[in-house]
Amino acid sequence: MAGADGPALTRSGSGRDAVEAVWRIESARIVATLARFTGDFSLAEDLAQEALAAALVSWPRDGVPGNPAGWLLTVGRRRAIDAYRRRSALDERYTLLARDLGEEGNDDWDPDRIDDDVLALMFVACHPVLSREAQVTMTLRVVGGLTSDEIARALLVPTATVQARITRAKKTLAAAQVPFGVPPADERRARLASVLHVLYLVFTEGSSATSGADWIRTDLAHEAIRQTRVLAQLVPDEAEVHGLLALLELTAARFPARVRDDGEPVLLEAQDRRRWDRAAIRRGRAALATAGRVGRGLGAYGVQAAIAECHAVAPSVEATDWDRIVLLYEALGRLAPSPVVELNRAVAVSMAQGPAAALPLVDELVATDRLSGSHLLPSVRGELLTRLGRTDEARRELELAVRLCRNARERGVLEGKLAALTR
Repeated sequence: MAGADGPALTRSGSGRDAVEAVWRIESARIVATLARFTGDFSLAEDLAQEALAAALVSWPRDGVPGNPAGWLLTVGRRRAIDAYRRRSALDERYTLLARDLGEEGNDDWDPDRIDDDVLALMFVACHPVLSREAQVTMTLRVVGGLTSDEIARALLVPTATVQARITRAKKTLAAAQVPFGVPPADERRARLASVLHVLYLVFTEGSSATSGADWIRTDLAHEAIRQTRVLAQLVPDEAEVHGLLALLELTAARFPARVRDDGEPVLLEAQDRRRWDRAAIRRGRAALATAGRVGRGLGAYGVQAAIAECHAVAPSVEATDWDRIVLLYEALGRLAPSPVVELNRAVAVSMAQGPAAALPLVDELVATDRLSGSHLLPSVRGELLTRLGRTDEARRELELAVRLCRNARERGVLEGKLAALTR
């Protein structure tokens, strides 16, 4: 039997589960298509949410449509037409939209098609008129398809904060009259850099949570990987997209060995490398090779991926090519200078040449106060001092690191190192 809002319905499983699954996979394309259809990004996001709400009522009751994503898109389009009809029965835009919808229903929805609409959606979500917090929130919402509650859990903020960010972001985009579409070529590279940076931030928070009870938040990290894979398909000639994808895949490959069953972190030297995800390593190395092939040398993400590759192919910490990693960090420091890069270079130097060679590099960071308030600097310095036998100084550094660390699991690791110094 044909329903009023879609094709013939088929009974299957839990309608609510189907809604959640389809939304997670197809929400970005649904919002993007509605945004192109209406020319209004904010309206498109609202229409998609209305279609989602309709599905949560209809599918559990009537069954899951044969073309679920197309059903959502059709409902969204019809809601758009209804909205324009309410504004004016003679509205020319309504006429055009109605004709555009015509008899097409949802038969034009190709589940394997990835087009520029999704890329345009990423550019809108990461538009420079939005703050970085708003860009992350909007990316998770409209590109990742996460609910406000899911984003709140991911970002460790109240749901009301997420909702307020989304509302402000929509108003900002509307006030700035941001058009829906892929920006012109002269703007694209700078805007793409913003998209990549947001995806990198989302993954980084997932792979090493800055606060909360869990050290790794795989749902957040894997969402960033999924979105980067989509981006790599949309812009296959951009080397840094492949570089970022390689970095994320190679880093995530170590997730299975980084946490014990009880949630306690496992540091690199103690990880069982047999548990590393070999498929993810293969995907990461392939993406890194693609980055090298389509670009003119690796960019900052590609260099970080090359560092991750050194770890991925090494049979042990001792057998890792630390000299190459030091060189790669030096290159990264020229491409994307930051105190965190310098701190990581110091760690690599300590592994390649010993703690005595690395300590002056860390002390320089202390002297310049470039990582004030971060637990990372006293943590590394405490480790180097411990290896040099300067126990009292090491204890003071680790005590400071414990006080500054906001993640409960990582703080437990630091407390364990501190306790070992007293034994």
